[in-house]
Amino acid sequence: MIGISIATKWEYEATLEYFSIKNNVRFSYPYGDYFIRTINDTELVFYSTGVRKVNGVGGNQYMISKFDLTKVIVAGTCAGIDEKYRNLDIFVPNKAVQYDCTVKEIEPFIKPSFIVDIDLSKYGDDFYTGTIGTADKAVVMWEDYLELKDHEITIADTEASAIAYICKKNDVECIIIKGISDFPTDERNSNKLQSNIEQINVYLENTPKVMNKIFGNYLKRFI
Repeated sequence: MIGISIATKWEYEATLEYFSIKNNVRFSYPYGDYFIRTINDTELVFYSTGVRKVNGVGGNQYMISKFDLTKVIVAGTCAGIDEKYRNLDIFVPNKAVQYDCTVKEIEPFIKPSFIVDIDLSKYGDDFYTGTIGTADKAVVMWEDYLELKDHEITIADTEASAIAYICKKNDVECIIIKGISDFPTDERNSNKLQSNIEQINVYLENTPKVMNKIFGNYLKRFI
């Protein structure tokens, strides 16, 4: 069985709507709920995990063990970092890094032990790829955005690279499919709270668009 890992409630709500899932086929587990669908003769379990790394790792370890998963696809939104791209662009990263695991003042920004290389060779190359950076905080501050840019991070989120890390520990293939929902806004010369609210509103507007694009144009290719 293949697992489809979804973090936020807005991403999961968009998933339920896309697949027209009724309450009677949803099942609870410690990190959220899940449902099962068959696509292209492949059985998939779609599950919510909650946000941030601890929930993403906990939910995925639970599902790997419960369903003996052979592959995990992390589907969801991300912040754009590389300004060559735009909102709603979809990425399948070939590298996943955790950038909040060091004392950056005295250690490398990203330790090699927290880098997961993802082999995409059997899936072709006609999609956007790059490096996804994960930390336990969303990229809403401009200084964080600039730091990620300086370290050649393409997109950023709060779960995916930690999930890729735990999948590697379990010898389970991990594919990440993420769509840009928003870019950080430069709040240095404006009201920080207002800038953050504006970014959140863009995220909420774009989340269902990203999920629909992932499920409509990308999912079947990677299962």
